[in-house]
Amino acid sequence: MLSIRQATLDDLDAITEIYNEAILKTVATFDTEPKTMEEQKRWFAGHGPKYPIMVAEEDGLIVGWASLSMWSDRCAYADTAEISLYVRETHQGRGIGKKLLEAILHEGEKAGLHTVVARITEGNAVSIHLFKSAGFEHIGVMREVGRKFGRLLDVHLLQKIYG
Repeated sequence: MLSIRQATLDDLDAITEIYNEAILKTVATFDTEPKTMEEQKRWFAGHGPKYPIMVAEEDGLIVGWASLSMWSDRCAYADTAEISLYVRETHQGRGIGKKLLEAILHEGEKAGLHTVVARITEGNAVSIHLFKSAGFEHIGVMREVGRKFGRLLDVHLLQKIYG
C-alpha cells in the first residue's frame, strides 16, 4: 500500500538514489553529475515547514519524492517556491506522482506559500499534463537554456497561485 509522508533524514539515501537515477538517465534535471550524500545533506537541511520534502513509500520502499524549495534568497520572493518531483523509474505510470504532487501542494498551502513554480524540460508531456491537472498554468518557455546529453533543451515554466 502506498503512503505519502514527510521525509526524514533516514529517507535521504533513497531520495538520492532516485534523484541520481534521473540525473544519469533523463533530462528531468539539468544536474549532470550524481549527488553525494554530503551535498544531499546540505540540500535536506535547507528545507523545513515552509519548504517541505515528502516521500511516497510502498511496502517499505521509497518510490518517489517531492520538495518545495526556496525560489530565490531575495526576501520579496519569500512566498514563492519551486517544486521538484521524482518517481523511481520502475514505479512510474502508477499515479504515484499525482499523489505526491497533491500532498506537497497541500503542505505548501498550509505553510502560507502564495505561488509554486515548476520548470519542466521539453519533451516531458506527461509531467506537463500532470502539473496542469493540479492547477498549474503554462506561463512561458525558456528557449535552449540547458545542455544535456549533447542537446540544447527548452524549459517550460508553469505556475500555480494558491487562491
